[in-house]
Amino acid sequence: MRRAPEESRRAILQAAEELLIDGGLEAVSVRAVGKRIGMTDAGVAHHFGSRQDLLVALLRHGGRRIRDAVEQAVASWADGQADINDLIRTIARVYDQGYAELAVALHAAGWEDPGVGFLEPVVQILHAARTRAGRPAPLSDTRLAVAALHQALALDATYGAAFRRSAGVSEAAAKRPGPQRTWWANTLSTALGLQDEAARG
Repeated sequence: MRRAPEESRRAILQAAEELLIDGGLEAVSVRAVGKRIGMTDAGVAHHFGSRQDLLVALLRHGGRRIRDAVEQAVASWADGQADINDLIRTIARVYDQGYAELAVALHAAGWEDPGVGFLEPVVQILHAARTRAGRPAPLSDTRLAVAALHQALALDATYGAAFRRSAGVSEAAAKRPGPQRTWWANTLSTALGLQDEAARG
């Protein structure tokens, strides 16, 4: 049965995501995606072009997943009070599924994402909380704090264990990102003057 174009694109991205989660970046190829959904290489290429084009589309798909998850998390924060631990879990959940490795590889190859601002709701809630807490600061300062957290989360899935080992963390402990993520939540809360927010998580 012939799929509609949009249905085909969804099926291809879903298959590519499953391959990424199951086998990492190397497992994602035009041929493997086609085999998984019963489509020829030419059929996959018709919708996404080369493997590089498919990977870029997959990364954007991951970005949409993070954006949607962040929006849901923000909507659940009572009275606009940010739960920073919840934010970290929300973003890390997607990056841990191979999207961090994908993002690092594409950026290393020279690709740049023109999209901006999907963490803007987080910036606004954190900045409003700072204001209420009597910690006035430029909005740009809050943006840089959120950007630093996002950068740390994006790199942790790929490099975090090695970086922790470099600081003397044991091999077994270095593989567990939980304590590091708690440290980020506490550090961000302290930097923004929102220690009570971290305690909520």
